[in-house]
Parts: sequence; C-alpha cells; structure tokens
Amino acid sequence: MAEDWEHGGFGLYIHWPFCQAKCPYCDFNSHVVTQIDHKAWESAYLSEISRLGKETEGRVLRSVFFGGGTPSMMDPAVVEAVLTRVRATWPMANDIEITLEANPTSVEADRFAGYRAAGVNRVSMGIQALNDPDLKALGRLHGRDEALRAFEIARGVFDRVSFDLIYARQGQTLAAWEAELAEALSLAVDHLSLYQLTIEDGTAFGDRYAAGKLRGLPDDDAAADMFALTQEVCATHGFAGYEVSNHARAGCESIHNQIYWRYGDYAGIGPGAHGRLTLDGRRYATEAGLAPLAWLSQVRKTGNGDLTRSLLDDAAQATERLLMGMRLTEGVLLERLDMSALSGKISYLSGMGMIEIAEDRLRATAAGRPVLNAVLRVLLED
Repeated sequence: MAEDWEHGGFGLYIHWPFCQAKCPYCDFNSHVVTQIDHKAWESAYLSEISRLGKETEGRVLRSVFFGGGTPSMMDPAVVEAVLTRVRATWPMANDIEITLEANPTSVEADRFAGYRAAGVNRVSMGIQALNDPDLKALGRLHGRDEALRAFEIARGVFDRVSFDLIYARQGQTLAAWEAELAEALSLAVDHLSLYQLTIEDGTAFGDRYAAGKLRGLPDDDAAADMFALTQEVCATHGFAGYEVSNHARAGCESIHNQIYWRYGDYAGIGPGAHGRLTLDGRRYATEAGLAPLAWLSQVRKTGNGDLTRSLLDDAAQATERLLMGMRLTEGVLLERLDMSALSGKISYLSGMGMIEIAEDRLRATAAGRPVLNAVLRVLLED
C-alpha cells in the first residue's frame, strides 16, 4: 500500500529570508540587510539538499519552490548551483514545477533570463495592487507602471507566470475591487493568488490596528461580498478557484502548493522553513530557526539546519490533513479520513449546507467556503 504522503507527492521548499523592505502587513520570516554573502548561502543550501537527499533517496521530486523574503534578490548563479545539486540528488518528474517568487521591480526583472537559464520555469510575482496609492499604503517599493513592465518581461521569459493581489484593503469598495479584478484577469497568464488582507499580530499593521490607527478596513460583510465576487468573476473568466485564495486555468494549478494542501511530503530548507517528511513509515514535522545568520552558522558547524524534528501522531496528522485538504475545492479523499470520528459532525454540517460528500471526497460547499474556519472548528472539536 502506498504511504499516505504519496497522495500529495514530494516537493522541496527553499527559503530566502531577505527583502529590500519589510511590508507592514507581512508576518513571514523576512529581514532587511545591507549586505548578503551569496556564496555562503549557496554553500548552506547545497549542504542541506545533500543531507535531506540521503533521507529521501529515490523519491521523485515534483516541485521546487524558492520562497521568501524576496528570492528575486538571489544571484542567478546561486539558483543555478542549487538546481544543479537538486538534479543530482533526486529523480525529477517530467513536468516538474520550479517556481521563484519575485518582486516586480525593474532591477529584479533584469534577472529573469538568468533564472530561466538556471531552470526556473514558473514565476510568482508579488504585485499586490494595481494603483499607486494602495501600493504606497501597503508599503510596496514599486509603482503600478513598474509592476506592469516587470510583468510583461516575465511573460516574455517564462511560460507560467502567476501574480498576487490583496483585496479588502483600506478604503476599498466592492466596485473598485471588481474593476481591479477585471484588469487583473485581462493581464493574467494562467494563475492568480487573491488574498484577503488579514491583520496579523507582530506586524506594523497589527500594531496600528491595536492602537486604533488602521482605519477604513471593510467590515466582515463587505469582505465577504468581495470574496463572493472574486469567485464569481474569476470562474466566468476561466480561472476557477481551486483553493480558497488561488485561481487558475484548468491544468495550471500550482503543483507545489497542491503538495501542501494534499498533505504530501516536502523538505524545507532555510531560516524558518517548515517541512513534513515521512521516514520509515513515521511522519515528522521539521522546523528551522528564524535568525538567518544563526541558521547559516548552524549549518556550517553541525551540517543540519533543522531546529526541531517532531514525530506527528495519528491525531495530529488527521488534524493537519483536514486543515490543509479542506482548503481545496476538491476536498479530501474519504479513505484518508477517520469517518467513525467525523460522521456525526459531517451530518450536522451537511444539514446546514456547509459541506458535502461527492466523488468519494469530503469538501466544503460554495456556502461553506467563505466560513471555512468555522466549519473546520466544528470538524476538529473534541
């Protein structure tokens, strides 16, 4: 019998922790620095790939994802060295997806040809808004025109280009979001990530919100209307929502993110990177320390960048499988769930029209997806 992780496949995540500036809404592990020793980072990444490769020897790698931070600050030579080591370490799927996150500035756009030559075949661009006042409010360093120029360059270099937008921004109306979304769909190649602005503790926006200084945010009803509009408009334009915040043309869904949501295995490399690895029939959660220079030093001294490796018991896996899989429109295969523990809750939520069982899967309905967190609380409560 195939191990459970094989339903999702195997991927590699590489975290680049540096940015040119810290956006006020961002709670990712990103750091602003004046100097970067690219060769030192290359050496650490190569060491970690070799270490993890020995533990997962023979697995077919389906995706590589350079996330951050701002990976488009990486020297293309570092990306090339990393991908050369990856090819020597794992057999690769014929349709392997190799994604690099990029900021749409002209300086970084010049690097795209180098990334393509190194083996990157998909770029995900953090555009976030299509007007200058909102970009400024979001703390972005680029303007609208610069973003569109960089996007056009990316389209000319890569076959697959995705970009992110944030909605439910300060002062944003439903009509304004509808117009912006229509423009985004007219530009889009094959994939869009459309995120509702969330205010996270520990961010600049979080501090302003707590102090009552982050005004003009849409209320819950307005944000829900924006979510509903997003699903409707994207579907009409052939960009179906295959996950809560992600939309794609048929066959262009993100392979890497589907590994997460289908609860596959993935190796995480870099400061703050998380991983899930099934080894000798047991599933582990891995996590690296957050501080970039401390992580670099740890890899150099010990040959292991992980801060923790924790065994996940059956209950923890069941929880994660639901948390991840229910985000997908397709839902979770029933054979991967403990139906004896869930049957009563499923009956209750089905009666409310929040979830359904279809095609041997448990999935949220159109009514359940906007309140998915509440649905999951019911499914996971003792």
